[in-house]
Formats: sequence, structure tokens, C-alpha cells
Amino acid sequence: MLCRVLKLYALMSVVGLVLMVWSLVEAIGTDESRIRHLPKIAWILLVLFFPLAGSIAWIAAGRPRAAGRRAGASPAFPEYDRPGRAAATDPAKDEDFLRKVRERAEEQRRRYDAQRREQQRRDAEGPEPTAD
Repeated sequence: MLCRVLKLYALMSVVGLVLMVWSLVEAIGTDESRIRHLPKIAWILLVLFFPLAGSIAWIAAGRPRAAGRRAGASPAFPEYDRPGRAAATDPAKDEDFLRKVRERAEEQRRRYDAQRREQQRRDAEGPEPTAD
């Protein structure tokens, strides 16, 4: 029983040590501008002084999200990076779509104006008498 516990403890120690070394090497090798939330030196000290918690924190919050990306490489509007997304493919369909959108907007404006006029008419008539 004691032997099994010692083996488990040794395995967990090795895993913790490997995790700490990996996190430390990655923190040292990562460019300062790509590290998130804390300065580079703070992450290194965190991993050194608190190996398990620091390593887990580095993985969860400190390391860059995408290893292959450069800083500033992500666009402000990624949906426009998809091919064929920014430009209309068929001008006739585009014009038809825009016409339908305008018609829908105009119909909504008419309904809103009618509701507003009805509300103003009711407000001008005063409150409805209540039956007591």
C-alpha cells in the first residue's frame, strides 16, 4: 500500500516538475508583447515561486492564445476575412435585397407612426372612466 502511494506521489511530482519547466521555458521564450495580463517577469516569478499554481495560471491566463499568430495580426472584423463575404456576388440579387429591406423599413415606419398617432389620440381624449 505504501509503495503504491509513493509511486503515485513520484508520478505527480514528475508531472508537476515537467509542467513547471515547460511553463517556464515557454514564458521565457514568448515575446513580451504577446503575453497576456501580467508582465513577462511577473509570470516567470509566479511559475518559479508557485510551480503548480503558477504553471496552471500561465496556461490559463498568460500564454498567447494562438501560437502561430503575430501580435496585431487579427483583424478588427474577422467576419470580413472570409472570401466572398465583403463584396456582393450578384448585383441584381443585391439590388433586390436592398429594395426589400427598404420596403420593410418603410412599412415598419408606417406602423410606428400609426401607433404613435393612435396613442396621441388616446392621450388627448383623457383617461377612460372607471366603473365604481
